[in-house]
Amino acid sequence: MHRILVTDPLSEQGLMQLTGAADVEVSQQIGATEDEIVAMIGDFDALLVRSQTKVTERILKAGRRLRVVGRAGVGVDNIDVRAATKAGVLVINAPDGNTVTTAEFTFAMILALARHIPQARASLLAGKWERSTFQGFELRGKTLGVVGLGRIGAEVAKRAQVFGMQVTAYDPFLTPARAEKLGVRGASLLDTIATADIITVHTPLTKETKHLIGDKEFAAMKPGVRILNCARGGIIDEAALARALDQGIVAGAAFDVFEVEPPVGNPLLGYSQVIATPHLGASTEEAQVNVAVDVADGVVRLLRGESYPHTVNLPPLPSETRAALQPFMDLAQVLGSLAGQLLVPADVRSVKIHYEGDVTSHPVDPLTRSALKGILSCFQQDEVNLLSALLIAEELGVDVIESKAPRTAGHPSSIRVTLQGTGGEVTLLGSVTRGHGMRIEEIDGYPVDVAPTAAMLVTWHRDRPGIIGRVGSVLGLAGINIASMQVGRREEGGQAIMLLAVDRPVAEDAVRAIRDAMDMDRVTYLELPC
Repeated sequence: MHRILVTDPLSEQGLMQLTGAADVEVSQQIGATEDEIVAMIGDFDALLVRSQTKVTERILKAGRRLRVVGRAGVGVDNIDVRAATKAGVLVINAPDGNTVTTAEFTFAMILALARHIPQARASLLAGKWERSTFQGFELRGKTLGVVGLGRIGAEVAKRAQVFGMQVTAYDPFLTPARAEKLGVRGASLLDTIATADIITVHTPLTKETKHLIGDKEFAAMKPGVRILNCARGGIIDEAALARALDQGIVAGAAFDVFEVEPPVGNPLLGYSQVIATPHLGASTEEAQVNVAVDVADGVVRLLRGESYPHTVNLPPLPSETRAALQPFMDLAQVLGSLAGQLLVPADVRSVKIHYEGDVTSHPVDPLTRSALKGILSCFQQDEVNLLSALLIAEELGVDVIESKAPRTAGHPSSIRVTLQGTGGEVTLLGSVTRGHGMRIEEIDGYPVDVAPTAAMLVTWHRDRPGIIGRVGSVLGLAGINIASMQVGRREEGGQAIMLLAVDRPVAEDAVRAIRDAMDMDRVTYLELPC
């Protein structure tokens, strides 16, 4: 009998998913404190929570039988995932449950923008009758620009087409075949926003997407455009949006998410043409039911030894195999993350992963999934984990090719990750050795030897005297210490590459100063994770 502890309120349908299983025993202790959970968790195989319960390292260590922690929702900030992984406990969530809810909310905001519904209501409640003031426009025949065509973006696009809208979409993974299937026109970011009457964003918030839409992008838009953010605060530069509103470029905006929440004192709230809501995108009865049912089903399936596609941390592996593979899984994810950040433009079409040496004596599937997680997490709003990575790659039309070779001299075990896109290719080689740990050994065929760190800088330049010192001077003026540095070249005076591990993030102005002062071919700042 599998014993499941529920410590947060769960929908009746979610509970029925558990109580209806013949091999499951459910105990509800709603509102239990950390001390109370620690005292009882040792007798349970699974713990099911929402957002109230904090699943701490103490709880996880006390769970001697604990195999699964289920979160009825998307975010797992209230769960110590690192401690769970270390304890061999699977953490699962339910990212699909709010897809339709969020898409519908986005479209409600589109309609509210088109017809000035909140402003008209406020005017009426103020005792006014201003029909001509709130003249709107039809959606039929207009162009919707969708930035990010994951699950939610695709659902918004479907609804727009029902309203007679044309849809142009930008997504680094959008293939012609998928665009045709969804009935949208694939385009670059600038083309998407320049041709749209209404723009909606549905990307994750990453280093690449923070302030993805700023002054430059607003300048490229049609005068009178409307723009929405119901995804993640920070994708749209809010200060730049305020300037675009003042200049008349943007006629209206609808925001459900903000860079700082709650948005106390946010200047956007002072504009009459801005519709703002308090992060309501997933707030429907159906979504709460869906996430509860999904995660309850997942908990039961995993306890029975079956699969579930939304595991946040490691898939179940024998302890000996897990111990042997963990360093290589870490390496594969790092290589994937770095490669994803280095590919320009970021339009991955194929991923080739070559394994060499002792690592090939183990199953390499977890390593491939780790590399894909590193790559896809740079671009996808949807949750990417080790179980879902291959499926997401398949949905995006990305070819994944594995190859293996026995040990060669000097490399007991290595992994080579190659990304190919319409604009080019990037390749990284890394290894894990005893006594040296994880190393990056090649970038695009140039030899380097650096232990990856959270912050790194890569330059491409002509090999000539003074480059290293001048880069060091710029970083020194910015107060950034260089932890390690390697220069790779094929011939004296030819093309060269420099990889620097630095102690803290490098601001864009420092990157620009290095690029301009040294006449570099290219300078890229990298972060781990993406």
